[in-house]
Amino acid sequence: MKVWCIPQGIANETGERMTERTKYLLDESAMPTRWYNVVADLPAPPPPVLHPGRMDPVGPDDLAPLFPMALIMQEVSGDRFIDIPEPVMDVYRLWRPTPLIRARRLERALDTPARIYYKYEGTSPAGSHKPNTAVPQAYYNAAEGIRRLTTETGAGQWGSALAFAASLFGLECEVWQVAASYRQKPYRRSMMETFGATVHSSPSELTQAGRAVLAEDPDSPGSLGIAISEAVEMAAADPTTRYALGSVLNHVLLHQTVIGEEALLQLADAGETPDVLIGCTGGGSNFAGLSFPFMREKLAGNNDVRILAVEPAACPSLTRGRYTYDFGDTAGMTPLVKMHTLGHNFVPDPIHAGGLRYHGMSPLLSHIYELGLIEAEARGQRECFAAGVQFARTEGIIPAPEPTHALAAVVDQARQCAESGEQRVIVTALCGHGHFDMSAYDSYLAGELVDYEYPHEKVDAALRNLPSVPA
Repeated sequence: MKVWCIPQGIANETGERMTERTKYLLDESAMPTRWYNVVADLPAPPPPVLHPGRMDPVGPDDLAPLFPMALIMQEVSGDRFIDIPEPVMDVYRLWRPTPLIRARRLERALDTPARIYYKYEGTSPAGSHKPNTAVPQAYYNAAEGIRRLTTETGAGQWGSALAFAASLFGLECEVWQVAASYRQKPYRRSMMETFGATVHSSPSELTQAGRAVLAEDPDSPGSLGIAISEAVEMAAADPTTRYALGSVLNHVLLHQTVIGEEALLQLADAGETPDVLIGCTGGGSNFAGLSFPFMREKLAGNNDVRILAVEPAACPSLTRGRYTYDFGDTAGMTPLVKMHTLGHNFVPDPIHAGGLRYHGMSPLLSHIYELGLIEAEARGQRECFAAGVQFARTEGIIPAPEPTHALAAVVDQARQCAESGEQRVIVTALCGHGHFDMSAYDSYLAGELVDYEYPHEKVDAALRNLPSVPA
């Protein structure tokens, strides 16, 4: 294994070199060759997925109309590690390993003794962490003879990633993009179409699920739950088509653990052990990808890291949702999963962090939260964009709206250290850049961005429509 530490800096007035930031870069020979499955190390197994008609645990055949068998077996696997196929490794090498960067300029701006590191996933072809799972999903589908993939996308990062991956493995790709993001982020649509995908605004007139929503609300901003219903409906109707999901499910979180496995090696090379690990959460894949390998080490007694999930106040599934069985989509077409949910017909306000506008949290992360292994908090988008702008002006990377939630918590932690003098090591995942999100920054800089906090009565109303599941 080779690890390079590359200091980048300038000289001050006396000629002394001042390090601006430090990148920890792994040689590709140190890339993870296995994905890590946290289920193998948890003190209690997660609850089963239920068939919505029979109300008993689903089997592989129940999921076969939607997913290839290789992914189904990963979804239910109890193995600690799963080998990454060489064709997937070959594509990963286009951008992996990704750098771990010490944010020294941000540290100085905050006048904090904390040491801040971020794992930067914006170097991928799609500009985010999403290809880490899009590539294996496209590979496994192509290997089983599938012709077309359907999917949903919120901010457009997942749709971009799947369009890219599908093009590499000769698959057609059809994407339902949440209407609010479809309007806010037109160049995400352009990116998906450049990679060869067909993109629809959701809700659409193309599906029964979409038409039902539009009949009630012709101006619906859409939601990930609605877009999932549309993509699932189209996939289930065609035996040569399968559905691909960019977050939430176990196999998706599994694929993202390449992030944390690399970060473990990079932090070890820096001689650091993290005190606080922070990630944004919508469906949970980015957060899980960074945190699960560190959680493994914590469960083994090798660290005592505090792991913090940060979600938007407008869609607070972990902090305000109910832990119960619910559908993963709005129309109720998916199996029932036990998760922290705001109700499957919950439609969040059109915040700019489109990738975090999902009514439920990953069932596996919800289970881990119930076990007390992680913490969670919710933040408003103005505070988050303030942190994103400060990060851009110090570190030179404009973050996507989603990771600004984690950055807001990082800034808060660093300021606490400035007050107490404590030298914490803070690590976060910068899951993507914001080059296609400049309309959101326009709104913030113009003072037009507003904070949404979903009213309790609307959350209560959405929760009244939960499916009835026998004890």
